[in-house]
Amino acid sequence: MPIFADVLTIALSCLALALGATWLVNAAARLAKRFGVSELVIGLTVVAFGTSAPEFAATISAALQGNEDISVGNVVGSNIFNVGFILGGCALVRAIPTRKSLVYRDGLLLLLSSAALYLMLLSQHLSRLEGLILAAALLAYLLLLFYKRDPVLADELPSGPPRPSDLPLLLAGLALVSAGGYFLVQAASNLAHAAGISDWVIALTVVAAATSMPEFVVSLAAILKKHHGISAGNLVGSCLFNTFGVLGVAALLRPLAVEQTALISTLLLIGLSALVLIVLRTRWRVTKLEGALLFLAGLTIWIFTILQTYHQQQPASS
Repeated sequence: MPIFADVLTIALSCLALALGATWLVNAAARLAKRFGVSELVIGLTVVAFGTSAPEFAATISAALQGNEDISVGNVVGSNIFNVGFILGGCALVRAIPTRKSLVYRDGLLLLLSSAALYLMLLSQHLSRLEGLILAAALLAYLLLLFYKRDPVLADELPSGPPRPSDLPLLLAGLALVSAGGYFLVQAASNLAHAAGISDWVIALTVVAAATSMPEFVVSLAAILKKHHGISAGNLVGSCLFNTFGVLGVAALLRPLAVEQTALISTLLLIGLSALVLIVLRTRWRVTKLEGALLFLAGLTIWIFTILQTYHQQQPASS
């Protein structure tokens, strides 16, 4: 019965995360327009924050509860899920055109941020100073985007005048995301311990997939509506927000320690980020074949991590 309760909690938490993030993005976008904020700023702040809000809630909750492996693993796993499973899966539905700024600015920064995270985790510890560096990098990135005035993600923002319900909807979205993140971490941690699986594997797979649901919904909807720019742009941007913003704030609140497996998973994330950069650049589109390659790469990382952890947990033969 406790296991069933945890599974049910995860399912309900996923629903709360997806619904809360949708309310949050739509309401915040309309409110921002009401106050005359440009669509560029809305897209690069509200949409990026909204789709990454579940990762933020789950990671911060895990950090405050002392579940450091879930905290860091959720970010690494979400980034793998975003550019592996979701970007690859969306490209399987329809080829995704790209642009120079997405490749040479955002894609390159995705690779550099993954490498920087790996270097920081070599000590198996993420300090408050390193958290400050990550958070400062996010601020610098947003300032750069604002200065360049590149209209990324503008097409996909909710249209229409502001509504009286926007502010209550915004607060309700924040509440749902926060509650969903908290209970998701609790249930996932319980399942990990009951199954004898490490927190890192659960965070890298179950929690990461759950908290990436808003990115999946937004990107798939954009592909179906032929708003191609959001598919790659939203996912790469969310990964940057996860690494810089989510982990940065989490480490500022509480220094994070991780197990050795985190280094290997982060190294694999670097390889996947390099593959994404190549795929985004080739012929300036992500084809269906390349989408299948990204999807298989993400799946391979999952399988490798699970098998590696299982092998490490086996008693040494005499």
